[in-house]
Amino acid sequence: MTLNIGWIGCGVHATQMLLPQLVRHDVRIAALCDIDAARLADAGRQFGVSTLLSDAQDLIRTPGIDAVGMAVGPDQHLAFGKAALEHGLPVFMEKPPSGTAEGARALRDASERTGKPLLLGFMKRYSVGNKIAHNILKSGRFGPVLGLTGYYMTAPGYFAGSVDYTGFFLHHCVHYMDLVSFLVSPVTGLTARKVEKTPGRVLFHIGLDFDCGAIGTIAMGTIQSRGTPVERIEIMGDHQRLEIEDVVEVRWHRDPPFKTADAAATLGDGQDSLTWKPNFTAAANEDFKGYHALLADVVPALKGEKTPAPTIHDGVVAMERLEALRKALAL
Repeated sequence: MTLNIGWIGCGVHATQMLLPQLVRHDVRIAALCDIDAARLADAGRQFGVSTLLSDAQDLIRTPGIDAVGMAVGPDQHLAFGKAALEHGLPVFMEKPPSGTAEGARALRDASERTGKPLLLGFMKRYSVGNKIAHNILKSGRFGPVLGLTGYYMTAPGYFAGSVDYTGFFLHHCVHYMDLVSFLVSPVTGLTARKVEKTPGRVLFHIGLDFDCGAIGTIAMGTIQSRGTPVERIEIMGDHQRLEIEDVVEVRWHRDPPFKTADAAATLGDGQDSLTWKPNFTAAANEDFKGYHALLADVVPALKGEKTPAPTIHDGVVAMERLEALRKALAL
């Protein structure tokens, strides 16, 4: 059954990242909503939608809508998400689900009360390198995870005109508050420290304790150009190491023998390192960042099927960790 979706928010992220991947699935965009008339009209033309609305409440009440999707601001996610759920509609929204953990809990409660799913855009779980690493970890071939080291940066230009780190935390850092447990296990402890040489340029290190006994460190900040690679994850096990570079390259180091003095040296399937990187020369409609794969789980979940798509319950956990992080940093 084709899913008829009403979509709220026609900004750059929605029209260039989310909606192009959404319509690759068995979905019909039945209505669009945005307060910017020009942006709304352009999105309508781009996706062939004639029902164009400026009021989110009107979209939610549009006859024939099976589900609501949205990519707007945190406060709007909370207000529109609750309204859609209470109208009996399942919801997909970009992260964050709200500006606060309290708001995320309110959405969780609304989802449970109405019996309608609320799915979240934690696409870092689906970024190809992270997905491969997760599958290796869950296969049993890696063994227990002992440690995680992560690196996530953006540029100080993000704060032009305003030194308020709220956007960085809500739209960037929240990803890793979700991702670390996806790769390892629930977080049981969090500490953090920072250095801020000038306003808008901050670096902080996060210490993590995991339920499985592993430990972790993540470096985050606004002191690197987004023109350079800004993400890296390393997962450590016993004679095992996974490295995910820039979300698209994976190296799995195992326990190879020394080869220099061995005249019969070769490469062993079960012990030498494996490497994967995408073939960007191939004419393939692949989405390495993970939006298409995320929505492949979201669409059937909106229809009531059980899938691994991130839910508002995951969003509550991530937002509670994010607030603990901000408290530890006093930011």
